[in-house]
Amino acid sequence: MKQNWKPGTLIYPLPAVLVSCGSQPEEYNVFTASWVGTICTNPPMCYVSIRPERHSYDIIKRNMEFTLNLTTEELARATDWCGVRSGRDYDKFAEAGLTPVKGVKVSSPYIAEVPLSIECRVKEIVSLGSHDMFIADVLNVVADDRYIDASTGEFDMKQAGMLVYCHGEYFGLGDKIGRFGWSVKKK
Repeated sequence: MKQNWKPGTLIYPLPAVLVSCGSQPEEYNVFTASWVGTICTNPPMCYVSIRPERHSYDIIKRNMEFTLNLTTEELARATDWCGVRSGRDYDKFAEAGLTPVKGVKVSSPYIAEVPLSIECRVKEIVSLGSHDMFIADVLNVVADDRYIDASTGEFDMKQAGMLVYCHGEYFGLGDKIGRFGWSVKKK
């Protein structure tokens, strides 16, 4: 037996991301978002959806840049804290024990403690209802070499201890089940 529920956003899990923004240290801010994703591979594009009342909304809209910082199990407390406190009231980098590092290709900082940061320049803002979608070009990816497999050059998500969000809860990644195309690979 299956139940019909009212329409909702139950596409889970999603990455638990710390979005950093601001062009100068005095306006740097960070907030938690899981309404993020890939839009296109070539050119590389992604999005983040933000409520207009969020403190960072105006910062990102003014600077047209942001950085998506993928978080880890080790950073779960800081990730949650940055999602329930406002940058209007706190210096969230200092309070959460996070270190802003000047961006490489954008003015917004990335977070030193995360294993993977994606620097983005906003291409378009689409008003959708409760959230506006910031569609962005990916300009640079900053990857911690501690999690790059020396033999393959690939980023090891499991070793990095990546954090995901699922319907109000945080989880780590489980064991790898397969690799793209493994179900049809000839033995």
